[in-house]
Amino acid sequence: MRLAFLGTPEFAVPVLEALADSHDVALVISRADRRRSRRGQLEASPVKAAAQRLGIPTTERVRDVTAWEIELGVVVAFGRIIKEDVLRRVPMVNLHLSLLPRWRGAAPVQRAILAGDQETGICLMSLDEGLDTGPVHGCDRMPIKSDDTADELTDRLTQLGIPLLLRHLDEGLGSGSPQTGEATYAEKITADDLRLRWTDPAVALHRQIRVGAAWCRFRDRRLGVVDATWRTEPPEGDPGELDPGELVSVEGGLAVAAGEGQLIVRQVKPEGRRSVPALDWANGARLVAGERLE
Repeated sequence: MRLAFLGTPEFAVPVLEALADSHDVALVISRADRRRSRRGQLEASPVKAAAQRLGIPTTERVRDVTAWEIELGVVVAFGRIIKEDVLRRVPMVNLHLSLLPRWRGAAPVQRAILAGDQETGICLMSLDEGLDTGPVHGCDRMPIKSDDTADELTDRLTQLGIPLLLRHLDEGLGSGSPQTGEATYAEKITADDLRLRWTDPAVALHRQIRVGAAWCRFRDRRLGVVDATWRTEPPEGDPGELDPGELVSVEGGLAVAAGEGQLIVRQVKPEGRRSVPALDWANGARLVAGERLE
């Protein structure tokens, strides 16, 4: 079967490599090259760079798939809508990182973590004109660990999806089954989704940090929180005097009071700087008693 692969980010690369090892991947479609900075050189997406290493022709134009006698398109985190007239000419399947119809859309892994889901999975589905509404050919399930980051969970789901995809390509896709159950939508993650509000419970704050790029403010500057754990006990020091956002140094990091429980923050990213151990940052900041994260 003559295939095209449509994808963009790093986690889609292992799927492309597995397909190229066992099938005829004739074309790869990915986003246009971008500059990493104003003065930087144009840089290919991870998927395009992998295709070039593998010697597979690439394009950024989706419609080019109709000129290559492609029998099936395989989509993994492509990030663009594929128009219905293209799908009529070239059928396509998508590896979607959720148990459909839960978390249709752009950010299924991140939304599952933020919602506190205990299980997720990956589904192989046919594309249609809707948003992740097509028939499903198969799904595999996976528990979400309490400390999984979005990147870690995404990588594990991708590895789970590779044999699922290859198996169905080898055995035949068939017509698939309609999705059943309540549909939920995984909208793109915004900066506001990741703003840490210290009156929230520590377990909810920890979920935001696990998604990545969580942030708050300190002394009117942005402070990223890169790594933390949570616990239900009150902050060390004088728990009766610490309000949400107040922080004290403890072994292993900074204890920050939350609406319920506390976070032990281990790594932070000051605005305009690289991430550093939280205690090193606190020592440099020379914290004053009663200061808090906002």
